[in-house]
Amino acid sequence: MNRITKLFNIKYPIIQGGMIWNSGYKLASAVSNAGGLGLIGAGSMYPNVLREHIQKCKLATDKPFGVNVPMLYPNIEEIMDIIVEEGVKIVFTSAGNPKTWTSFLKEKGITVVHVVSSSKFALKAQEAGVDAVVAEGFEAGGHNGREETTTFTLIPMVKENVTIPLIAAGGIATGRGMLAAMVLGADGVQVGSRFAASVESSSHENFKNTIVNVKEGDTQLTLKELAPVRLIKNKFYNDVEELYAKCPTTEELKALLGRARAKRGMFEGDLVEGELEIGQIAGLIHDIKPVQQIVDNMISEFESARNQVASLL
Repeated sequence: MNRITKLFNIKYPIIQGGMIWNSGYKLASAVSNAGGLGLIGAGSMYPNVLREHIQKCKLATDKPFGVNVPMLYPNIEEIMDIIVEEGVKIVFTSAGNPKTWTSFLKEKGITVVHVVSSSKFALKAQEAGVDAVVAEGFEAGGHNGREETTTFTLIPMVKENVTIPLIAAGGIATGRGMLAAMVLGADGVQVGSRFAASVESSSHENFKNTIVNVKEGDTQLTLKELAPVRLIKNKFYNDVEELYAKCPTTEELKALLGRARAKRGMFEGDLVEGELEIGQIAGLIHDIKPVQQIVDNMISEFESARNQVASLL
């Protein structure tokens, strides 16, 4: 048992990232049942849909699970009230100031974790009273920090600056990656892309099949003027690049992005015009597997790699 397994009362220090359009109750409950911590991704759910997923998750697992809440999304007050009403005990917050909701949640007996992209924000989260931080590197899929600090660099820097438990994220999909992150100072890992390509992920099969065909260099961070996001290169991405060549205004970028572009790509399976968010580690993901097998493989590889390293000393 380490600080993360103790904090969440889980078997393995593996947290499933709360990814929009991927992280419904089926994925969250499967990860929790496999010994990790599953997270429902509230960012792509209307409040009534979130309530439904929380209720179904409680029926699907008797293990701890949580909800990831991007704080810049609308209906945030209603979402937080639903989380409290439904008795959720763990909340991961992101994309906002941790001071805004941490006290409210902790007063209700909820464990709070905040996602950061730098040591500066990790310290602010610690000062706000969170129980742990997720330090997410530049390799990660979806929305990213502006600092462009890679996981290999970020984790030891954050470790130097905070005393609360530290979860590493960004570019971690294997047991070897998990071991590397923990050697660098992490107490646990948050895994996104590998679970996006799982049987239980709520994303479209077209998107899952695209993930397993991603090669090195097939993703790119873009739209920094709006909110930096790592995407698979497709027609939509090429349209963004063509617009950049004309030195667009923020308004022109927003007009191209439009609404529901991520839903169109990841949930509805439009591989041409949709926004396909995934991490660089997708280049090491070659198949779609059940969650239990993913977790088992990670732990087995972690143990093997740890023994291999020990034999070299």
